[in-house]
Amino acid sequence: MAGTSLPSCLLSQGPSLLFSSSNQVSEAKCRIAITSGKRCRVRCFAKKKISFVDQILDYIEGGPKLRKWYGAPELRPKDGSLSGDDDESEEEAKEDDLDGERNTVFVTDGDSDLGQMIILQLIVKGARVKALVKDKRKALEAFGSYVELTSGDASDERFLKKAFKGVGAIISPTEGFLSNVKSLRGVKHAVLLSQLSVYESSGGIQAMMNNKAKKLAEQDENTVISSNVPYTIIRTGKLENSPGGNQGFNFSAGAAAKGSISKEDAARICVEALSVIPPTGLIFEVTNGEEVVSDWEGQLMKVMQRQSDKK
Repeated sequence: MAGTSLPSCLLSQGPSLLFSSSNQVSEAKCRIAITSGKRCRVRCFAKKKISFVDQILDYIEGGPKLRKWYGAPELRPKDGSLSGDDDESEEEAKEDDLDGERNTVFVTDGDSDLGQMIILQLIVKGARVKALVKDKRKALEAFGSYVELTSGDASDERFLKKAFKGVGAIISPTEGFLSNVKSLRGVKHAVLLSQLSVYESSGGIQAMMNNKAKKLAEQDENTVISSNVPYTIIRTGKLENSPGGNQGFNFSAGAAAKGSISKEDAARICVEALSVIPPTGLIFEVTNGEEVVSDWEGQLMKVMQRQSDKK
């Protein structure tokens, strides 16, 4: 109510009412009972738990509110603006800048479900993120200043030169982008999520429906392999809209053609793949399965060693 201050016990709770110690978030309804002028009780009744990605989305979209709660200044892009649009004159990439600092992760198709999940997990890891999106305004509302947004045509060399400025790694979660790129000069690691095994194993009408996507997936893989850039190609099983983190994994050969994997888990593997840069290239299959992975860097090293042993 206007003119009425909140009890100090509520202010001390802050956002902690939303986050539990088990790192899981539940929506809650709270009843407040004021027992004296300075004391009160807060009773919360938990509702259904939400997924990891939804938790992070809620946190990011609520970021400005949480910052205001604590009285912190609002985060702004490096240029001080809130629009998320880059000044054209400042975007001009120069040849002598190619060997400069490259610590940004570039995510293609940032509008897609997988792209957004990858972006969210990169933000959680504290990575510097640049994303290719179709709708800048919508992406800006979702991610604010946590992500540098860019829009353009992947076949346009001038656009790519600007887009790849400062980029050290690329994660491409959907087919069709990398096959249009003529050069990955300056990029240190390319991570490609590929559905090629799924497309190749489909038959009948499904094979006809997947024909275009299959060709794009093949072109993407060939482009990455011939790029002279260290690459990781993650051939997943059929992507499912189920919550991640509930199952283990299966890295055996042939698994992708028969199995499936949560989109959230697939997004996590793309992000974790950045921790291991292969000397030349790494290609592996993965689905959800029984194997529990606690050390992703160690797991990827083991997969890479297995690939090396087969050669």
